[in-house]
Amino acid sequence: MSLSQNISIVHPEYFFITGLTDTPYRTYYYIFLFIIYFISIIGNLLVLLIIALEQSLHCPMYIGVFNLALADIGETNALIPNMMKIFVFDSQYISYNACLANMFFVNVFITVQTYTLVVLAFDRFIAICLPLRYHAIVNNKFMSIVFSVIWTFNTLMVTLSTSLMTRLSFCNSNVIQSWYCDYGTLVRMPCNDNSINKFIATIIEAVFLIAPPFIIIMSYVGIFLALCKITTWEGRLKALKTCVSHLLVVGSFFLPIICILMSSPTTNGRIISGSLSFALPPMLNPIIYVLNTAKIKELIRKVLKKRSAPIRK
Repeated sequence: MSLSQNISIVHPEYFFITGLTDTPYRTYYYIFLFIIYFISIIGNLLVLLIIALEQSLHCPMYIGVFNLALADIGETNALIPNMMKIFVFDSQYISYNACLANMFFVNVFITVQTYTLVVLAFDRFIAICLPLRYHAIVNNKFMSIVFSVIWTFNTLMVTLSTSLMTRLSFCNSNVIQSWYCDYGTLVRMPCNDNSINKFIATIIEAVFLIAPPFIIIMSYVGIFLALCKITTWEGRLKALKTCVSHLLVVGSFFLPIICILMSSPTTNGRIISGSLSFALPPMLNPIIYVLNTAKIKELIRKVLKKRSAPIRK
């Protein structure tokens, strides 16, 4: 019988998160993250408020944008304040239960983001490829059901993966070489059998990291084929213009992940590229949708014009 089968399960009272230990100029990076955090929260709250209050935006596409903003706020709050705590209070210790909670919330919001982008790709696919059937297929009821399923399914999957962490024994080390309680890092640290956790990690990677970009790419292949059937360039550009915001958001989400795979193998290199890949999309998403949505820009102009108008006595 192996040693890993003889030992009891050890749960450390605390984990030690390395963060950007011994990295020069890390103070400036933490300040940069705080600026990103501030812009992300304000921008996504603004998007939520505009969509909730403006009746003309109560349509399928903006139900998707609303859910994306919710996931962005959740992910930002689950990640950046924890990094700022390490910097401001020099507190790199996190309790075992708090670590699992941090892992749970980060993974829930990240997975919701990925499938929100898939739903928005489906929305654009139907709008361009089947325009006459769009309102019959994609409506507010359909989107509400889809997002209810996404939030429920993703929460259950992440709950399963997080709860399985409790069967792992951390008897060798409690040092997490990351900027948060990263599932991928923790699953490689135990001294007992972690095959089930690795299997679940493989499933989650396939379902949430490989399948979404594949589905999105296939959606845009269909959109490209549909655009080729449009006889005029004006018509093609008009249809393609409706996809610009989504394409930019998809790029801001998945390109940083590709950069992680190509980044420096050093711990600090992975931490910087990884934290940026999680922090930048929530900041960029509201900016992209505000700048590329005529309705939202018009609403902001009206509000600013109303506020700047002189008060008549």
